[in-house]
Amino acid sequence: ESKTTFSTQIKFVPLTFEFDLPSKIETGQGLQFSLNYFSNFDCELSDLRIKINYPDGFLFKDSSPQALEKTEWEIPFIFQASGGRIRILGEIKGEVGEQKVFRGELGIYKEGEIIVLKEVAQSIQIIEPALYISQMVNNSPDYIANPSDLLHYEIFFKNIGKISFQKKFLLVKLDGEVFDLGTLRSDKGESGPGDNSIIFDWKNVPKLSFLDAGEEGKVEFWIKVKEEDFSQEIKNPVLKDKILISEAEKEFEIKVNSKLVVWQKAYFQEEFFGNSGPLPPRVAETTTYTILWQLENYWNDLSNVKVKAVLPSNVRPTGKIFPEDAKFTFDPASREAIWNIGDVAAYQGIGKVPLTLAFQVALIPDLDQKGKTASLIKEVEAIGQDKFTQDILSSKFPELDTSLPDDETITEQQGIVE
Repeated sequence: ESKTTFSTQIKFVPLTFEFDLPSKIETGQGLQFSLNYFSNFDCELSDLRIKINYPDGFLFKDSSPQALEKTEWEIPFIFQASGGRIRILGEIKGEVGEQKVFRGELGIYKEGEIIVLKEVAQSIQIIEPALYISQMVNNSPDYIANPSDLLHYEIFFKNIGKISFQKKFLLVKLDGEVFDLGTLRSDKGESGPGDNSIIFDWKNVPKLSFLDAGEEGKVEFWIKVKEEDFSQEIKNPVLKDKILISEAEKEFEIKVNSKLVVWQKAYFQEEFFGNSGPLPPRVAETTTYTILWQLENYWNDLSNVKVKAVLPSNVRPTGKIFPEDAKFTFDPASREAIWNIGDVAAYQGIGKVPLTLAFQVALIPDLDQKGKTASLIKEVEAIGQDKFTQDILSSKFPELDTSLPDDETITEQQGIVE
C-alpha cells in the first residue's frame, strides 16, 4: 500500500474533483469508473498526488494512467483551466443492499508533506441481479470443444426480479481465434457474413418482447470450431462469448482441446534397417518389415503420451528401433508394443517432420495365410493428456498387412503369402 501521508487540508480551492461511478451494481460484476479533476486556478499546479481508498470487496485490475501502487497516482502538473481523468478497472463483491464507499484525495507535495487540496467520497449500492444469464454448449455447462466441432449454444435468461421486462434486445459477442465465423447461424438471431456478433430482436423472440417475473427465455445459435488454423501459432485457445441484455452482462468461455494425430506405415524397402527374407512372404519362413509410427499435435502441450498396438501371434519385434534411445517396449504375454513418449509440445509435427519411431518386425506366415495377405500389426492408438484442458485425447489408425500400401516399390502380388 501507499505510504504517502495526507496531512494539511485547505478549506476551499478552485478545483473540481469527483468520481464518475454508477449508483448501483450487481455483486461480482466488472466495474469501470473514473476520477475526474479540473483546475480553475489562475496558475499552473505541480507535484500533485491523487489517492483512492477502495471499499472492502473491491478488486483492482488495471488503470489508465498506471497507478504507483494500485491506490496512488502522480500528476506532474495541471495547467490553468485544464484537468484530466484517471480510469480504473476492477470488480466488486458484496451483500445485496450494502453500500460501498469510494474515497479520493487530491493533494500537492510540498516540503516533506502532502497538503490536501480536495477530498471526495461516493457510494455504490450492491443490488440483486434482475436477470440471471446462463448457457449450455452441446447440452453441457462445462463443455470442452474439439477442432471441427459443431457447437450448439443455448443462452438462457431468467427474470429474477419483481417487475416484468419488455421489448429488450439480446446481443452475443464472440471472441476466439478458432471460431469459424463463416459457419455462424441462428434461426431467430441476425448476423452478417463473417460477423462475430448476433443480435436477437424482441420482435422475433417472444420472451424478449415480454418476460414476466420468474419467467425464463432462451435463444440459440450454432457455430463450428476450425478444423485447423496454423497461419499463426495459437496456443491454448479459448472461445469466449459475452451476452448483454438490458443492464445485465455475462461472459463465458470454453477451452479447446488440442488434436492428436497418429499414423502407422509398413515398408519392406526403407532406409532404417535393411529388411530381408522372401518376398512374397512364404509359409514357415521369416520376412522382416519396418513399422513406422508418426505423431502430430495441434495447439496445446500434451503429457503422458503413449502409442500402442498389438502384434499378431506370428509377428515379433527384432529389437531394432530408431531412434535407438526411444522408450519402446513389447510384452510377449499381451502382444502389445508400446512407445512411451511422455511430453509432446504444441505444434509438434506441424509444418515439420512428425515425431517418428521406426521398429523392425519379423513375420513367419501360417499355413492358413497362404494365398492371402498376412497381418503385420493391429490398429494403433495414441493417447495423451491435454495439459490445458486436462482432457484425455486419443487417435487411431487402422491395422496394416503385407500389402504395404505405403511402400511404392512393392507390387500387389508381392503381398500375397506363398
